[in-house]
Amino acid sequence: MGKTKRQEPLPTWVRPKQRFRRRLGRFFLHLLGWTGIAVLYYIAFAIFFDTPAEYAMKTSTKKLEQEYGALAQRYDSLSVVLDNIVERDRNVFKILFESEPYDFTSESEGRRISRYERLLDSDISTLSKDLVSKTEELEKKLSILLTSYEKLTGQLSSLGTGADFIPSIQPVINTDLTLLTASYGMRIHPFYKTLSSHQGVDFTIPENSRVFATADGTVKDIINRRSSSGTTLIIDHGNGYETHYSHLNKTNVRKGQKVRKGDIVALSGNTGLSLAPHLHYEVLYKGMRVNPIYYFFMELSPAQYQRILRIAESGMQSFD
Repeated sequence: MGKTKRQEPLPTWVRPKQRFRRRLGRFFLHLLGWTGIAVLYYIAFAIFFDTPAEYAMKTSTKKLEQEYGALAQRYDSLSVVLDNIVERDRNVFKILFESEPYDFTSESEGRRISRYERLLDSDISTLSKDLVSKTEELEKKLSILLTSYEKLTGQLSSLGTGADFIPSIQPVINTDLTLLTASYGMRIHPFYKTLSSHQGVDFTIPENSRVFATADGTVKDIINRRSSSGTTLIIDHGNGYETHYSHLNKTNVRKGQKVRKGDIVALSGNTGLSLAPHLHYEVLYKGMRVNPIYYFFMELSPAQYQRILRIAESGMQSFD
C-alpha cells in the first residue's frame, strides 16, 4: 500500500488573501440579500400603499366617476322626458291626421352628434364646473319637491277619509304620462291664434275613452247646450272643490247623483270648439280655477310627479 501524499502547508502570505476573498464573498452575499429585501419591500409598499401623487390621482378619478354618474342620471332623466314628449306628439299627430308621423330622428341625429362632439372638445375643468352647478341646482329643486310632497302626504294622512273628497288622480288612464298635451297657463289658442289663458289641462285621447271622477262628490250639473266647451260635466266635491270635464261625447251619470273616486262618469269626445278629440279637465277651489297638475299626486310616485311637472313646463298647444 502506497503512502498518502502529505499536503504541504500554504505559505503565510497566501492565508490573508483567502480570508479576504471569503470576507468579500460574504459581503456580496449580504449585499445581494439586503438588495432583494429592499426590492421586495418596495414592491409590497407600492402594492399596499399609495404615494401622495397616486393618492391625489385616485381621489381625482373617484370624483370624476361620481360626477360622471350624476351626469348619466341627469341624461337618463332628460331622455325619459324627451321620449315622453316624442310619444305624446306622435299620439297627437295620429289623432289629428290618422297616420304615422314623419320620423325626424335621422335628421336630428347629425345635430345631436355635433353637440356631443362639442362636449368632447371641452376641457374637463369646464365640464366638471358645469356639471357640478347643474347637479346642485337639480338637487335643490328635488329637495324642495320632495319636502313639499312629504308635507302634502302628511296632511292627506291627517285628513283620513276626508282626503277622498279632494281631487287627487288623473281623469283618464295615463300610466305612461304621454297623453298630457296642454297644461295650465298662457297658451296659443288653436282657432284664434292669440295668446289666451288655458285654465285647465288637455288629455289627447280617442273618442269614447273612459273618463273617471277624480274624487268623491255629487254631480252638480251636466251642460249639453251649445257652447265652446261642448258637453261638460261638473262635480261638486265639497270643501270648496269642483272638477269640470269638457268636450264629452256622453255622460254616464245624472244631476244630483253621488259618485266615488275612480267611477267612470263619462266618455270623451270632440264636442264644442275643439281642435281634435280630447278631454279638457279643470279643478276649481273656492270658485277659482287652479292648476290641475298639482292634484295628480295620489296615484303618482315622486319621480312620476316630477316628470309630469317637467312635461307641463315644456309649453304645449291647447286643443280648445
